[in-house]
Amino acid sequence: MRYLHHPHCCRCCHCCCHPLMGTTSFLSRARALLRIRNQLVRECLAELLSTFVLIIITLSGAAQKITSFEMKGNLLTSYLAGALAVMAGIYIAGGISGAHMNPAFSFAMCLMEQFPWWKFPIFMFVQTLASFLSAGAVYILYYDAIWHYSNGTLTVSGPRETASIFATYPADYVSIANGFLDQVIGTGVLILVIMGIMDTRNKAVPKGLEPVVVALLVLSIESSMGSNCGCPLNPARDIGPRLFTYVAGWGPEVFSRGNGWWWVPLVAPLLGAAVGAFLYQLFVAFHYPEEDSDVLTEQGSIVLVNTTIDPDIGMLPKEKDTGGTVPAGYPPPPCASSTVSPTVPNTPLKKS
Repeated sequence: MRYLHHPHCCRCCHCCCHPLMGTTSFLSRARALLRIRNQLVRECLAELLSTFVLIIITLSGAAQKITSFEMKGNLLTSYLAGALAVMAGIYIAGGISGAHMNPAFSFAMCLMEQFPWWKFPIFMFVQTLASFLSAGAVYILYYDAIWHYSNGTLTVSGPRETASIFATYPADYVSIANGFLDQVIGTGVLILVIMGIMDTRNKAVPKGLEPVVVALLVLSIESSMGSNCGCPLNPARDIGPRLFTYVAGWGPEVFSRGNGWWWVPLVAPLLGAAVGAFLYQLFVAFHYPEEDSDVLTEQGSIVLVNTTIDPDIGMLPKEKDTGGTVPAGYPPPPCASSTVSPTVPNTPLKKS
């Protein structure tokens, strides 16, 4: 290691005279000690962090809306926070895990053969865990505000309820059937438009701006379809915080309120994702001119093609020597780090 010396320092001195040298050396040692080469673990860490950021911003916006009398009922501010949180999450993990942050999106990618089925339960667990942890962070952040607003009682219903900071509940006039349809349509629109954004053979979004476009899409859906049941559109976003409220003091009513509403935001978005994905295929993607499957994959098209995904965890060619992740161009899925492309040779991972 070469030492940087001040001009007046003695060259025989072995101390580090450059103020940044100690920091650089520390970061290098930390990186060497903590660096993970396993691709799946790297993707899970990125997915955990991006989902955590998404949910902590989303729930914080809801907490301000509910507990602050000055912002009471200001839905637009809450929706804007949630939309911008989507953008932040994509920028954090888009080139590593694909920044799914939503089991419904992962499910749609599996249906389109752009994401391996064996990773789906892993990603769903990571996303749900991140949502649970985010709910805990928001509870700590707004602890005083929650207890002040609720007059010292954590309730799920009533004029001073605070459970809806964390999980979604239907309006009193919304039936289970209507709420289920609401989530199928809302998530279907979300996935359908994302399919168009991802499709490089359609109207392309300028590279690097895809997260901004997706955020605007989320904002438009929440602003227009949020009154029935809060517009969850994401099973992990709902079940993770709901489990937190169950163990944090709100009790079993978080599962019974709304005629047992809890399962709707868990199941309906998955069905909506399938509907949205297949509608895009049926009305747009299936009708492109015939091309080889390899060409479609190389172009990043989301046309449903017959490709096989090796269940083994592979590394990209550039990772063989460095062990690093080669960021794929966004939109995330199909993402080279998340999906093993048939055009890329599979090489076993070295054990970390």
